[in-house]
Amino acid sequence: MAEVVLFHHAQGLTKGVAGLAAVLGADGHVVHTPDLFAGRTFDTLEQGMQHAQEIGFSELVQRGVRAVDLLATDLVYLGISLGVLPAQYLAQTRSGARGAIFLHACLPRSEFGSAWPQGLPAQIHAMDADPFFVGDGDIEAARALVGESSDVSLFLYPGNSHLFSDRSLAAYDPAAAAVLERRLLDFLAER
Repeated sequence: MAEVVLFHHAQGLTKGVAGLAAVLGADGHVVHTPDLFAGRTFDTLEQGMQHAQEIGFSELVQRGVRAVDLLATDLVYLGISLGVLPAQYLAQTRSGARGAIFLHACLPRSEFGSAWPQGLPAQIHAMDADPFFVGDGDIEAARALVGESSDVSLFLYPGNSHLFSDRSLAAYDPAAAAVLERRLLDFLAER
């Protein structure tokens, strides 16, 4: 059983994010879902990103840091899109991490000024034609991370939906999400 901190995407702590947490919890894992937006959710990705910019990305990372302050250090950090910011920061900088999972986003390792922790397993999941993941350079960051560490795996799914894992959004892809969830559960079973 793993203890997981699941950071939501730019549309907030949606029913789909809670649904993913429930899937992981039903498999016996303890899942924390900090709300970086203090209860706000957004109908569109653009609205959520505007709100995130108003808060500030560094503040969102710090909200993630504060959310785990009282938790043990042997956590798996899971971020969905915008939630990859605090998840990747914590995986790279907070000692004791058991694993990291980045959905629909990946930042260059150098963004957080440190090397990828030796032996830290991670998975990165996205669609191969996701305009954000591919167009914004996340795919290059993911491939670089895979190239630096044999403990990091990249999984690409056919399609162009960004938040295909969130069952409460129009972008949801049930077939791809089912494969992703199975891979997450297999990964967590080893932590």
